[in-house]
Amino acid sequence: MKFSDVIAQAETKKHLINMVKENRLSHALLFLNKPGSGGLPLARAFAQYLVCEKVNPSLTTNIHSGPSLFGDAEPMPEKIYPQDSCGECAACKKAAEMVHPDIHYTYPVVTLKNANRPPISSDYAVQWRNYMLENPYGNEFEWLQYIKAENRQGNITVNETEEIIKTMNLKSYESIYKIQIIWMPEALGTNGNRLLKLIEEPAPNSLFILVASNESKILPTILSRTQLIKIPALSNQEIAHELEARGLATKEKAMSVALMSDGDYFEALQLIQHTDGEQDQILRNWLNSILKTGPMAQTKVIDEIAKMGRERQKQFLQYFNHIIHQAIRIDTLGFDTASTAADFNTNELAEKMNRFSLAQKEAIVNELDKATYYIERNANAKIQFHALTIRLYYIFGNKSLILVD
Repeated sequence: MKFSDVIAQAETKKHLINMVKENRLSHALLFLNKPGSGGLPLARAFAQYLVCEKVNPSLTTNIHSGPSLFGDAEPMPEKIYPQDSCGECAACKKAAEMVHPDIHYTYPVVTLKNANRPPISSDYAVQWRNYMLENPYGNEFEWLQYIKAENRQGNITVNETEEIIKTMNLKSYESIYKIQIIWMPEALGTNGNRLLKLIEEPAPNSLFILVASNESKILPTILSRTQLIKIPALSNQEIAHELEARGLATKEKAMSVALMSDGDYFEALQLIQHTDGEQDQILRNWLNSILKTGPMAQTKVIDEIAKMGRERQKQFLQYFNHIIHQAIRIDTLGFDTASTAADFNTNELAEKMNRFSLAQKEAIVNELDKATYYIERNANAKIQFHALTIRLYYIFGNKSLILVD
């Protein structure tokens, strides 16, 4: 993966290149990013940059130093660092396919069935490469579903830390650098203590790149040994531009999805797949069941929602949340102004939600946020949506007990 394949993040790319150019590259970097903003793609692109034969020509050519045959040493030309890896040399091709022998990956995994030892990342190496090549902006939940983890939590085990220590103490095979990328170091837990000495006193030309989303879940002892690089969330405009440029959505639809994705490009891709009228119709049926058709219709819709799966349930709640925020924009700015940020169907439904007061809309958003929180933590979907349905019924009826939470 090249830097040019990473969406936006121009300042971060420039900063990484300057660290190499100015010879101030730390031996351990922590990329702190919000999911879907490009932390792992940036780590992959930076690793490819470091092993690229055109960035480091000494990998393939002998640079003569010392006195020349006729006396004084010839002056060394100033090295010019390109702004991206070439993508064409053997090292770049291997890095792009995630098979370079000097770039190693660690990520959360679950125990294999019938295994007699804790799992290590290489047990899932084929699945990892396939998933990352298909979903470079993928998140931890989708990765665990990809390897059929079901409801099991992904971990980076003690066995994996031993593999990291063994690997990083070996000499590099082809590159100047030996690089270890650890995705979701939050999953290390106290096992990370085993890596402290290695991170603090690494072998020459070793580089650790940790890609995390929650700084508070990383051991303080690891944090103190890494150089923090904060990666900003993608803007709505950046996500919309990428969706439109890839031909995945019209300009209006791209911006509508970007607004719902909250800076998460992978979430935007998921929404593109599932919002073509489907979520809109389910939401309309659900609201009608609450306002008009009653408990039997509510049960039918909730059964349909419960079959979606956790991620799509979260997307559905996000979609409803977006409708409420769009309703507030229409109420404040007017239909024509707000319509530049969303498609007609979204605006039409949002306009209908303006029959409710601002206090009611705030209460709805509050309930949707709480429901999303519980769904993320494996709450029973049917129970959660039945409870949410009851609370929305009282909010729509302007009951003060619900409005004051």
